[in-house]
Amino acid sequence: MKKLVIIPTYNEIENIEKITRAVFALPGEFHILVIDDGSPDGTAEAVKGLQGEFADRLFLLQRTGKLGLGTAYLTGFKWALEHGFDYVCEMDADFSHNPADLPRLFGACEEGGADLAIGSRYCDGVSVVNWPIGRILMSYFASVYVRTVLGFKIYDSTAGFVCYSRKVLETMDLDAVQMKGYGFQIEMKYSAHKLGFKIAEVPVIFINRKEGTSKMSGSIFGEAFWGVLRLRFRTIRPKA
Repeated sequence: MKKLVIIPTYNEIENIEKITRAVFALPGEFHILVIDDGSPDGTAEAVKGLQGEFADRLFLLQRTGKLGLGTAYLTGFKWALEHGFDYVCEMDADFSHNPADLPRLFGACEEGGADLAIGSRYCDGVSVVNWPIGRILMSYFASVYVRTVLGFKIYDSTAGFVCYSRKVLETMDLDAVQMKGYGFQIEMKYSAHKLGFKIAEVPVIFINRKEGTSKMSGSIFGEAFWGVLRLRFRTIRPKA
């Protein structure tokens, strides 16, 4: 089974080599696709330097300007399908998602029968380290809001640590995904749910970044709030 980890980056020079080496040190044949949105700090150049060492496992797509988290993942999903990957995982570059949890996510799909596995901060209490209490509450109640509005029984619908099977991405109409920021994560999971796919939540501990700068903003939360209301009344159809 071919397994890909997609890592979107913008100014992650402090983390990109360390996260790459951490993923490649795991058991199993993992590949990485870095999608860099024109980082001025040299993130893409650092990836190119590593490609000499990991030529068959490390890939890079460079985009011009900050085009959004959602569009980065959608680009990566399409690339993964074109290149024959069976499982595709989303992961941040900043170690807030522990690379050691990757085999558990893939295992929930490959061995556990899930079509989509979520690295969940909230399915087993609240498992977040070094976040301000205000951000914890905002994130937690965002998922409560999603469950209430959409009737969607997932504890961490906003999670960004997710493994998709190929058939989910092939079935979903990726061109119809509307939310591009924080709400992208909600829309993808809800669409998979509406299309009848089996979703598993795998408990993980989320650790706030130690290096680099967070990309979270109030506008990202605003898009998610109104986007969920619109999503409630949309019809989710498989790709034609």
